[in-house]
Amino acid sequence: MLLRFVPRVLLCLLLPLALLTGCTSGQPGPRDSTPAAAQAAEPSWAGGLATVRESELPAEARRTLRLIDDGGPFPYAKDGAVFGNFEGLLPAHKRGYYHEYTVETPGSRDRGARRVVTGRGDEIYYTDDHYNTFRAVLR
Repeated sequence: MLLRFVPRVLLCLLLPLALLTGCTSGQPGPRDSTPAAAQAAEPSWAGGLATVRESELPAEARRTLRLIDDGGPFPYAKDGAVFGNFEGLLPAHKRGYYHEYTVETPGSRDRGARRVVTGRGDEIYYTDDHYNTFRAVLR
């Protein structure tokens, strides 16, 4: 009789303890099932912006980043121009800190809405909606 009683008592004692300490079954929880980009540590320069891994950017944006790394030549005359951050969405710095580069948009007759913006501290930001939103690019 005592042997049948002990497992029930242990279960009654250990179950609430397991729930309180956050014991899991080893199955992925909500955080574990998020994409790798969402789990990536946000760099201090990102200023709280969403992040995106370079590998997840459109091919045209990755091509623009390679051109920036190589120092050009750039396909658009305005590539490398000072980005004023007039929208105030990027961390505040003096004028001249940021520079913008066009990301080609297939089918667009003009420069399109996609840009890469770089900062002097090796920061990289991507926008696909003409500066309405930015994501910090993780390399």
